Amino acid sequence: MIASEVRLAPLAFLRELFEAAVLAAQPEHTLAPFLPERSKGRLIVVGAGKAAASMARAVESHYGDAVEGMVITRYGYAQATRHIEVVEASHPVPDQAGLNATRKLEALVTHLHPEDTVICLISGGASALLCAPCPGISLEEKQALTVALLRSGAPITQVNCVRKALSSVKGGRLAARIAPAKLTTLILSDVCGDIPSAIGSGPTIADATETDPSAILERYSIPVSDAVRRALTQNKPVPALPPNQTFQIVGSAEQSLKRAQAHAARLGVPAVILSDRIEGEAREVGKVLGALAQRSAAHCEPFLTPIVLISGGETTVTLRGAGRGGPNTEFLLSLALQLDGQPGVYALSCDTDGVDGSEDNAGAFITPDSLERARKLELNPALHLEQNDTYSFFQKLGDLVLTGPTHTNVNDFRAILVLGPDGAEP
Repeated sequence: MIASEVRLAPLAFLRELFEAAVLAAQPEHTLAPFLPERSKGRLIVVGAGKAAASMARAVESHYGDAVEGMVITRYGYAQATRHIEVVEASHPVPDQAGLNATRKLEALVTHLHPEDTVICLISGGASALLCAPCPGISLEEKQALTVALLRSGAPITQVNCVRKALSSVKGGRLAARIAPAKLTTLILSDVCGDIPSAIGSGPTIADATETDPSAILERYSIPVSDAVRRALTQNKPVPALPPNQTFQIVGSAEQSLKRAQAHAARLGVPAVILSDRIEGEAREVGKVLGALAQRSAAHCEPFLTPIVLISGGETTVTLRGAGRGGPNTEFLLSLALQLDGQPGVYALSCDTDGVDGSEDNAGAFITPDSLERARKLELNPALHLEQNDTYSFFQKLGDLVLTGPTHTNVNDFRAILVLGPDGAEP
């Protein structure tokens, strides 16, 4: 077998696992069992997120012509619908299009009746796309604060805690507007632990937590205006909702990881799910999982080889440099440096929504010769990592994974294939 075939076979295997994980989270497969029975009154569909358009299509397929409504999705993520309007807006930083669409969505669910039914479709990205600053807060202030939070490396649960305090729709406030109509919220989870009130900042989910958003901003040294400071203390989430409002998680990282694990088994390679909720700095996670893969490759412990180490969750990047990249490529470059050319170890890391951070790639892959190939191109891997310039690194290697919009979102997918001392292929 020629060298290129040796290199491509493991990567094709890893790509298949990623595709299996994405397929498991497609709304066309996940929504139908949780849709409510048709009742009297209007049937209105609203929602937001990177998967909002594909979720809306699945709902239309189920109910036919009986639905109306509007959802908001990221630019480039729209899909054709017949009765549910799809509006595109900016992510991860909100824009005027998102604000205009949210105001229209609010009006759509105002003054409903008890016999009406609302289905709310929420997926990752809704926090930015469903944008309605509370009184006294401008869109520009929300934008600046969002940028600062995303650059800080704060976990998404903390970012969303602040977003709720500055919103007129998040933290259960949209559900309060929908009452007295019946409400079913269907959620594709992109949050570790599948916490409903944190996914998309929970616009239709009660939130009785006492987390202080001001403390989060102080922790990351983010300055705010007096108006923002007042809103953080006064604009509390809705602690409880009426009994006719329910929610259901319809897709999650755990479900997708299990599908990938089963697919690996069908291809004859054992797979272990390390966790579906790995958080923290992407580069630190890369070091830890790299050390685990090294020991397994060299000593067949703690895992016998060949083995695929699968994990999910949402790592973060604290920006220190001025480069381009996202958490998946940052994880992979750190992993490659830790492995240092370890024979027989390949890895892929991608975001299931098709976007790593704010770039056009889902993620990337590494091979045992990644660092060697980089040095032949006069690339300095450690410097690229230091400058948060991991997109450029993998782009120059030709090792980016480009999928385009996947129309779903259940967080990051990581798979490390460890072939063992002899480098036997799957």
